[in-house]
Amino acid sequence: MTISKNLKEKIIIIAENDEHLADEISSQLNKQGFSNIRIADDGSKVYEILRPFYNDIEQVGLVVVNEELPQCQVMEMCLAFNNDSSVIPFIILNPTKDYSSELEKSDLTSKGLLHYMPLPINYSEFFSIINFQLIIKHEYFLRHKQEERLINELAERKVIDAKMKYLVVHDELTNLLNRRNFEREVRLILNRNNQQQKNGALLFIDIDRFCLVNELEGFEVGDRLLVTVVSIIRKLIAKSDLFARIGSDEFCLFIKNKTADEVKKFAEKIRKAVYEYRFCTGDVCYSISISVGISGLSTATIVYHPNELISRARHACNMAKDNGRNLVWEYNEQDSSVRERRRDIYWVPLIKKALLNDSFFLVFQPIVNLFSGEVSHYEVLIRMRGDDNEVISPVEFIPVAERMGLIHSIDLWVVESAITFLAKLPTEKSNISLSINLSSVAFQDASLLPTIKEKLELTWVDAKRIAFEITETAAVGNFEKTRDMITKIRALGCKFSLDDFGAGFCSFNYLKTFPVDYVKIDAQFIRDLINNPTDQILVKSMTELVANLGKKTIAEYVDTPEAIEKLREIGVNLGQGYIFGKPEMHLLPNEYIVIPDLMQQKKAEQDVMNTIKMLT
Repeated sequence: MTISKNLKEKIIIIAENDEHLADEISSQLNKQGFSNIRIADDGSKVYEILRPFYNDIEQVGLVVVNEELPQCQVMEMCLAFNNDSSVIPFIILNPTKDYSSELEKSDLTSKGLLHYMPLPINYSEFFSIINFQLIIKHEYFLRHKQEERLINELAERKVIDAKMKYLVVHDELTNLLNRRNFEREVRLILNRNNQQQKNGALLFIDIDRFCLVNELEGFEVGDRLLVTVVSIIRKLIAKSDLFARIGSDEFCLFIKNKTADEVKKFAEKIRKAVYEYRFCTGDVCYSISISVGISGLSTATIVYHPNELISRARHACNMAKDNGRNLVWEYNEQDSSVRERRRDIYWVPLIKKALLNDSFFLVFQPIVNLFSGEVSHYEVLIRMRGDDNEVISPVEFIPVAERMGLIHSIDLWVVESAITFLAKLPTEKSNISLSINLSSVAFQDASLLPTIKEKLELTWVDAKRIAFEITETAAVGNFEKTRDMITKIRALGCKFSLDDFGAGFCSFNYLKTFPVDYVKIDAQFIRDLINNPTDQILVKSMTELVANLGKKTIAEYVDTPEAIEKLREIGVNLGQGYIFGKPEMHLLPNEYIVIPDLMQQKKAEQDVMNTIKMLT
């Protein structure tokens, strides 16, 4: 049996500690044309020779190893180098042990990868075995490469097929159109509809509380529920209608050639059919329901893109959920929620831009002692500067920020800016204190406390110069969490004011345990205080209650001397309103926002004193 020159260039390892025998075998191999021979006198040397070829085992031809080789477990070595990813034939010299039990785990002998050779060596038989093993090894290598190539080709084909199935065919679970195909089909319909003015509508269908089934029963049951709902709806729709799954439990159904009334009746029919079905799994039966949003084509505003139509129907579906679920809701451009959504779309980028470009600024309104005429402290309020340098009221952007998750960033900006403002004041103005007006959700933000603490430590501002305002509704709405946060902030030395007190009346039960220093009486009781005896009675009751609890009262929207006189008579401690000063700001050359000049403030305080003296 002759072999190619290429095979004779493979590495042959002679693992023999008998130097004379190793040289003899090497010499005989050289005579037969084998040129790449390595000798190892113990097991570790074998591994050392093989180590560089672990990733290219094809370079190794075979191993001739003496059974008595030091530091070597011969059969363990044979099995280690013959597996799914590599093949190295072995010739074991002078075998005396029984390896049958170990060979049961492998078929090396039957494959021709393991041979035994007694000593002394019969070289005629020895070379025949070597030639045979090298050919067998080469055949294994070629077959392995071919299998590897076929596996890769099959894997690539499966990936391509899967992508084609997803992008071109349907949703795998329900066999409905996927979103991409649905949008393409609807786009064609919209183009024709805008030219021919045909009727039609898109229904956005969402399974109510679907996540509950997933959580309680598992995803497999959840998938079965999806298929069941699809089956119910499929029985009711026409073949020409487009039905698609666009989310986990969200579906879109486009109905052609139906009037608005017909669409609504049909949507109700679908809702009722699903609601009347009982979905059972094991011993449990669920009453399932869907919320349906309708976006019709017959609207004042022409729809050009499927995403716009889907967005409108989704919004209507959300309205159905907000109003109790298991409802059909039509999209109406005049709905307050729609106008609110458009308002959010307009304001969100402006708010983000203002945060990035530092377009917010602070204004300060004095809170005055009604008996001494002195300014107690200043309330800090936020304003936004527009592109044309116009001043934008927080009434415009704060509600949007609260709805869209931007309010916490604004709150933290106000806190940091107010404390920085105090830190930049000259020493002669160190008596000035601020009351920081934050949003209704500020005290639910875990980052508020560390921000205040870090800012106070960095600026060395006395915490007693800072008070925070919280509205009654926010305080009562999440009482325990809010009280805990306020207690921790007060531990830093800051004060607190309860704003809009009395607006809901329910806060009377909480006030005795709520850790605040000031209580602001809601403006609705102050605006007509002079002419409304009921307001006078309520304000007096609030003032006495607050005083007995050791807290001070602040009256908002104080605008007339008569109101000052009445508030003094009732016993209210502090007042805030335009008669004392509007929210103002002043820019020093260093660009830091500060309150108006102290001399001007002295004059304003003197005017207040004169007013109070005239009334006394």
